[in-house]
Amino acid sequence: MKTVLCSFCLKSGILCQKCSTRLKSGEISETDLKIARLLLSLEEKYPSLQNVNFHKAVEAGKALALIVGPGDVPRILGYGSRIIKALGEETGKNIRVLEYGVNERKFLEDLFAPLSIVTINTIWLPDGSTETRAILRRRRGAPPFDINALKEIALKVRGMTLRVEFSD
Repeated sequence: MKTVLCSFCLKSGILCQKCSTRLKSGEISETDLKIARLLLSLEEKYPSLQNVNFHKAVEAGKALALIVGPGDVPRILGYGSRIIKALGEETGKNIRVLEYGVNERKFLEDLFAPLSIVTINTIWLPDGSTETRAILRRRRGAPPFDINALKEIALKVRGMTLRVEFSD
C-alpha cells in the first residue's frame, strides 16, 4: 500500500520524525494512521491492497470515507467486499470508498452508492455561496446510510455544501 506515511512507522507503531511532524501539523490525522495500519495488516490476506494508493480517511458520525488513488476503488471493493467488511467491523462504521481527484458527479455517485443520482444542480445563494443539490432515486425503505454523515464527509473532503432530496 502506498501512503504518505512510511511503512516502517505503520508496521512498528512508532512514528519517525518526518511522520510525527506530519501528524502534528495536521497533514495526516490519527484516523489516517489507524486506517493505514488496518489496511497494511489486511495486505497479506488481500494482495491487491499492495497497489492501492491511500490518501486520507475522513470520519463523520457513523460513516468513514476512504480516499484512494485513481483506479483503486475496485481493488478495495474486490474480494466480495471482504476488505470493506473487515474495516467496518474493526471501526464500527459504515465504510465509503471515494476516488481522489475525480469530478463532482463521480464523487457524489461514489458517496451515495448504491443509490443512483437523478440530477445534480448548483444553487447560488444571496450571500454569494453555493450549495450542491443532489436528487437521488428513492428505493423502498430508508436509505442504507446516514445522509447527514455523508453531507459532512462531502464538506470535509471537497468543501461542498450538499442539499439531498429524493425523487418519487
